[in-house]
Amino acid sequence: MEVQHDEISRYFMLAIPEGEAVLDYERASDGHVIFTHTLVPSSLRGRGIGELLARAALTWAQKGGFIVEVHCSYVAYFLEKHPEFNPSIK
Repeated sequence: MEVQHDEISRYFMLAIPEGEAVLDYERASDGHVIFTHTLVPSSLRGRGIGELLARAALTWAQKGGFIVEVHCSYVAYFLEKHPEFNPSIK
């Protein structure tokens, strides 16, 4: 399973035969990236798909030097369990 990143539409997506999961974001002109929503269909939950999306998105943000704002409850939950991503979080 490989997470795809669509920078034009501003989302990370994981497509598998059973469906698609996405993590949406916005970019601000001041160097911030705002993670707004993660959607994993109920039929795909419990398989670590949200974690794959969050990890890919946060890794991208760190590499890009973005300041992260979290407006998504799943990304906030993920960050509680993975403090290695927290230095860039606002």
